[in-house]
Amino acid sequence: FGSSGSGSSSQPWVVKSRAAGLGAPSARVQQLLGALNQFMAEHVYPNEHVFEEHASGPNRWTIHPLNEELKQKAKAVGLWNLWMPAGMAAKLQHLLPLVPQSERSTLLGGGLSHLEYAHLCAVMGSSLWAPELFNCSAPDTGNMEVLAKYGTPEQQQTWLVPLLRGGIRSCFAMTEKAVASSDATNIQSEITRSGDNYVVKGLKWWTSGAMDPRCKIAIFMGKTDVSAPTHKQQSMLLVPMDSPGVKVIRPLTVFGYDDAPHGHAEVSFDNVTVPASNLLLGEGRGFEIAQGRLGPGRLHHCMRLIGMAERALALASQRALQRVAFGRPLAAQGGLREVLARQRIALEGARLLVLNASEALDRSVGSAVSCLSRCCLIEGTHHGNMGTFGKSQ
Repeated sequence: FGSSGSGSSSQPWVVKSRAAGLGAPSARVQQLLGALNQFMAEHVYPNEHVFEEHASGPNRWTIHPLNEELKQKAKAVGLWNLWMPAGMAAKLQHLLPLVPQSERSTLLGGGLSHLEYAHLCAVMGSSLWAPELFNCSAPDTGNMEVLAKYGTPEQQQTWLVPLLRGGIRSCFAMTEKAVASSDATNIQSEITRSGDNYVVKGLKWWTSGAMDPRCKIAIFMGKTDVSAPTHKQQSMLLVPMDSPGVKVIRPLTVFGYDDAPHGHAEVSFDNVTVPASNLLLGEGRGFEIAQGRLGPGRLHHCMRLIGMAERALALASQRALQRVAFGRPLAAQGGLREVLARQRIALEGARLLVLNASEALDRSVGSAVSCLSRCCLIEGTHHGNMGTFGKSQ
């Protein structure tokens, strides 16, 4: 992952080149990497403190104007929706007439493969604030993928197009407070048919993005038929966040941070009524949708973590050169150099594993399963365990 060298950056964590055959980006991606690294150096890294200060201040649950300004700049230079695979974009051409002519060239991404996008996603991941600026942030990419794969033309027109344009945001309401939701068969939320509508009832939490004032739609997972086979009980439904009965209760914290302005919310759905046409794919197909969403979504997280790890290692190396102890820089101490070397080896191994999974996902979802399961270990080391969370009672 990293830059091809064109559009050089002063940032020390940018990889200037990579030997052919060892995960080197294609010529097309090298050109995009040059533009991306230039954008990051000119607009993102210098403004990180602006976003940090805003997210720590009294107005942290609002969106800083610079955020929307940089989104338009990214769109103008073609760094927009690059997460979308070429095959998916080919099936969404019917959406192009729904947007202004000026947006059509970027609405459906750059026609990349997962492997090609991996290099770009890692660069975006080197800053917490960057992915959204390119419309490549979670949970929106996963939700857009769900709508692209399983949404009806009407659902795509109502929700997918605004998400692709970056005008709204979304959340994914699956995890529940009362049960171990890592096993989604435990989920107890109810989706009940009532004439031409569905009535939704449940208490969700860790609903990432629900605190964002631009969050307009939730993909809600619940049970439609408790008598069906275990993996056919769940369904997914589109629930507008302004529906009567939807209440965002509070933000939750991770490592003591509330991740404003997007947050991870506890959300109550109290007898929320939505049209039956908001159902995704069909009753009992929630797990099918979840599996379709899970692969690329987890892989994107791993891609971003590679970029953040690259930056962290570079900062540690800089510190080792600057900090003096016992009469010489820490970098001159054999023990620390060994630690940094081991971290570099681990990072390179993780990088190649993610690239391998990306290539496998391009070939077929099935061939990527084993690679993705190992990539989840990368993500797991980042998120830690329940001891990292704040009050969760």
